[in-house]
Amino acid sequence: MYNSPLLLSYFAPVNHALKSWLLLGALAGALPAAAQSAAAAEPDSVSATTRQAHRRIVFQFDNRYSIIDGKLVGINGLKLAVEWRGRLRAGAGGYLLSNGIPSQEEVPAHYPSGTRAELRFRYVAAYAEYLFIRSNRWELSAPLQLGVGRFFTSFEEPNGAKSKDAKSTVWVLEPSASSHFRVFPWFGIGVGAGWRETLFVEHSLDEALDGPIFYGRVKLFLGDLYKTARFKRKLFSQQHFRYEE
Repeated sequence: MYNSPLLLSYFAPVNHALKSWLLLGALAGALPAAAQSAAAAEPDSVSATTRQAHRRIVFQFDNRYSIIDGKLVGINGLKLAVEWRGRLRAGAGGYLLSNGIPSQEEVPAHYPSGTRAELRFRYVAAYAEYLFIRSNRWELSAPLQLGVGRFFTSFEEPNGAKSKDAKSTVWVLEPSASSHFRVFPWFGIGVGAGWRETLFVEHSLDEALDGPIFYGRVKLFLGDLYKTARFKRKLFSQQHFRYEE
């Protein structure tokens, strides 16, 4: 059978993305066993599925770190989703770099000496997240995001004049694994890691943007914090968790 070099080149990013997803899928496949161990340590916890049969809105600051163009960068994000039965979330979010990334490429010759060049990247994404476990203390989940955005270089000349080069459209696929532990009903600590894979872009851009994503964060559960204040509960109480009898 004849294999067109053009087709092979076109689908190469897809094959690369599939390999990355399969690797993270194996990682996510190990989460249920870890989740069962965590649940066993809490005999008085009950299933989130039986406790939360209704839908609810979930709002989240999704700030993370990543490697872009060989540099560690911060990415600011916001996500809004609907959660069903304490097991599945689906929604959308928006992301942008917290700061520009100094470009490693030479500034075009028509710019004056001393011109600064910074890489910029922003995108929106639809996402789905399956929760393997959700108890009083633990949450283990596997989010998957598919997004589209723009990547461009911003130039600032010595006199303060600013300009941009042509923007490139970028599709991204981001599988990951995430977890958090609630210290109090309204406060928790979370960690997560995954991979960002660009699709249908030229090789140089693919190398610059593909990379790991990871985070460690403190989490405030605003609904539970509101209930703590409203019902005058002790702020650092170990009672009144969401799924207790």
